[in-house]
Amino acid sequence: MGRRFPAVVAFAATALLSGCGYNTLQSTDEQIKAAWAEVLNQYQRRTDLIPNLVETVKAFAAQEQQVFLGVTEARSRVGSIQATPELINDPQAFARFQQAQGALSSALSRLLLVAENYPQLKSDRNFRDLQAQLEGTENRITVARNRYIKAVQAYNVVVRQFPSNLTAMLFGFKEKPQFTVENEKEISKPPKVDFSKPAPEAK
Repeated sequence: MGRRFPAVVAFAATALLSGCGYNTLQSTDEQIKAAWAEVLNQYQRRTDLIPNLVETVKAFAAQEQQVFLGVTEARSRVGSIQATPELINDPQAFARFQQAQGALSSALSRLLLVAENYPQLKSDRNFRDLQAQLEGTENRITVARNRYIKAVQAYNVVVRQFPSNLTAMLFGFKEKPQFTVENEKEISKPPKVDFSKPAPEAK
């Protein structure tokens, strides 16, 4: 009987934790980490494409210096943020990360709009290949972000609802920050560019 008692206690403790949402908190937290890692992977993929894309456009539209500067500065701001797994535990850092990525999306839109004014650039094979890679990466970013959004939604529900919220408080599980999709859509909306006027100075 003495030997069985610790096993019974362990089983009871496991059942109690499971019933209070501990196991669900653990599993959903792991899902968020995996989803976030993929988001970072795809954003990095996009960042890595930018230098070649800029150089290709420069070969046909060297005078569009303000557009190139805007992309370079936006890419630099993204690079200045430490995009670590721990970032999703810091709402303010997460917001800065999202804002920087949205600004880079806007700058890339300006860069791609330049091609509309340069037929030779639009027909260049290297540019078309890079543009296709960028579009594919943007699609993968969308998919990865959506998975992260769903994972965070599931986790945050468990953190907030009773009785799992008591378990969350006991073990230090806190709500994770979420992408504000509508705000980023507004940030990354392609700007209207009038090529008959000088390009605006980058801020």
